[in-house]
Amino acid sequence: MLGVRSAAAARAAVRRLRSSANHLCGSSSSSAIASHHSRFNNPIRHANAVSYFSTTNNVGDFRFSSIKFYSACSASNSSTPPDTAASSCGSSVENCEGDAEAAAYAATRNAAMDDAYYAIELALDSVVKIFTVASSPSYFLPWQNKSQRESMGSGFIISGRRILTNAHVVADHTFVLVRKHGSPNKYRAEVQAVGHECDLAILVVENEEFWEGMNCLELGDIPFLQEAVAVVGYPQGGDNISVTKGVVSRVEPTQYVHGATQLLAIQIDAAINPGNSGGPAIMGDKVAGVAFQNLSNAENIGYIIPVPVIKHFIEGVEETGDYVGFCSMGLSCQPTENAQLREHFHMPPGLTGVLVSRINPTSDAYRVLKKDDIILSFDGVPIANDGSVPFRNRERITFDHLVSMKRPNDTARVKVLRDGKEHEFTITLRPLQPLVPVHQFDKLPSYFIFAGLVFVPLTQPYLHEYGEDWYNTSPRRLCERALRELPQKTGQQLVILSQVLMDDINTGYERLSDLQVKKVNGIEVDNLKHLRQLVENSSRDNVRFDLDDDRVIVLNYNSAKMATTRILKRHRIPSAMSSDLVDEEGGSNIELACAK
Repeated sequence: MLGVRSAAAARAAVRRLRSSANHLCGSSSSSAIASHHSRFNNPIRHANAVSYFSTTNNVGDFRFSSIKFYSACSASNSSTPPDTAASSCGSSVENCEGDAEAAAYAATRNAAMDDAYYAIELALDSVVKIFTVASSPSYFLPWQNKSQRESMGSGFIISGRRILTNAHVVADHTFVLVRKHGSPNKYRAEVQAVGHECDLAILVVENEEFWEGMNCLELGDIPFLQEAVAVVGYPQGGDNISVTKGVVSRVEPTQYVHGATQLLAIQIDAAINPGNSGGPAIMGDKVAGVAFQNLSNAENIGYIIPVPVIKHFIEGVEETGDYVGFCSMGLSCQPTENAQLREHFHMPPGLTGVLVSRINPTSDAYRVLKKDDIILSFDGVPIANDGSVPFRNRERITFDHLVSMKRPNDTARVKVLRDGKEHEFTITLRPLQPLVPVHQFDKLPSYFIFAGLVFVPLTQPYLHEYGEDWYNTSPRRLCERALRELPQKTGQQLVILSQVLMDDINTGYERLSDLQVKKVNGIEVDNLKHLRQLVENSSRDNVRFDLDDDRVIVLNYNSAKMATTRILKRHRIPSAMSSDLVDEEGGSNIELACAK
């Protein structure tokens, strides 16, 4: 089915039918395509490219269900020859003058077909197939990568001779190729910018031959409920372009599985399958969003990234040359729907808002707001007791959407109720980094090896190495800290002893892995680079590491340096530390010792 049409669309279709009887009844044909939707083994459960070599890791609730079959939209279900169809269409239009009901029915049916045809025509010169070779790092062995894997996705041309796609289509890429419709050739593409939080990426192709005959798509607006959209891309099950039709079911902030963020998304009832990722959702002659994920254990529930999020990403790249991120206030808030809670905080009748529970110390809000403040409004928009704000016609969304749409270093007016009195503050907004990073795509892991002790910063990808059920199988204390603790200063990391590469010098310490390193020689550790500096600049004969659970490691400094060289050679590790830890001036004492 091609989906339902709005009343406005039906009226527009009637006008088109009356003006040109043959316009909707051309001799186009299309065959039904059955696309195979299999469970996709990938650390991220989204409508990702079709992957051949990957491991399963359960993150979030968006994941592929068991085998299902979806059919692409068919241009026509009629077996009437084109000429006959055209003549009958013309006569029916004449009869429609006296039969409004028949005209409305014909207009609805044919308008849906017309939009499908138009979406296909737009897509043929705009939508491309993307072939990615990627290699993810090993967080248990951070000096090496895992086996490379091949995947496929979709993308489309936007202004400036650029290709827009999903970030997860090109995450951890080593090589990217694109192919346009109707061409047997693949062209090398470079990744210009990636926003993993919003799951968007921009590619560029230098080869002039690729751009011959290509047209860019324009970005439209957020569609209203029940408006029809056509999702175009290259899903699994075939090699040619595919178009599926659906309607908008819901517009609200949703978890983006790839970046583990909460941003505005559009839910549609069109099938979004592996390979659809990065393809446009077209409404009329403009893009309504980018297909990126689906909902597991549900029938035809897909999600597209809306235009405001796309524009925020593109404008940030155009202004700075790189991805700038989405702003956050750094607050954890509680609804105030309970009447006794509101009375306790002296909220008079008529006032609504949310209770501030925690404030990120690295945010600007930490400077002006306090725990137990009631946030009443954001930039003059009243916040309801459930944390929602008005959005379009009788729709509501969480006020976090207003925050996320701000540009970095923009200010916002926040009205709060504190001890029964109203105050207004100005807060500067910017993207905030968590204490434990949620993802580390396109980055090499940091590590530092000293006497066989492998130190790394704690990240969620490190915990994901424990398997699909990482929340239950990873070290409990590390998992709790990763999900709940806030940074106390900018640049802070939780440094852990990942493993012990056995040697005579570290005998007896092999069971102290997966513990946080709190101090080196009595000085608190801020991050991994700070730990490396504390070790190398040690003026004592012995180096002492204070770990979690009050555990202690003591090593002779000179013996440890010599042992490091021996251990690296034995395990064929090229360097004692990752490149991001090496100072630009002077290098590293440990690094030089290992090179001899």
